[in-house]
Amino acid sequence: RRGAAERDRERDEEGLAAERGPGAAYHMFVLMEDLLDKLKLLNYEEEALRRHNMRPLSSRHYFALPTNPGEQFFMFCTLAAWMITKAGHPFEQPQEYDDPNAVISNVLSELRSF
Repeated sequence: RRGAAERDRERDEEGLAAERGPGAAYHMFVLMEDLLDKLKLLNYEEEALRRHNMRPLSSRHYFALPTNPGEQFFMFCTLAAWMITKAGHPFEQPQEYDDPNAVISNVLSELRSF
């Protein structure tokens, strides 16, 4: 049996989706396409991925849907580390089996220092 708080939360989420309109469900796909275009302008395939023997993002909607969360998280961390370094802040490249909480904490800490 669901609690009242859970029902209220679901009702609020449904209300927010209705307020944003019918296209709101597709907004994350548009954002992902914009992100990929920006990464390509920064030459991410050559500068970030080939250096680490990684393949380019497999689709224009790579981060929009959780298909392989571990792989997607590592790709996100790799790209975040590369962009932080590209912005002139030295940042150690996370390894695939590093603690996810520590990695995110380090990324956020570095971004706050900008």
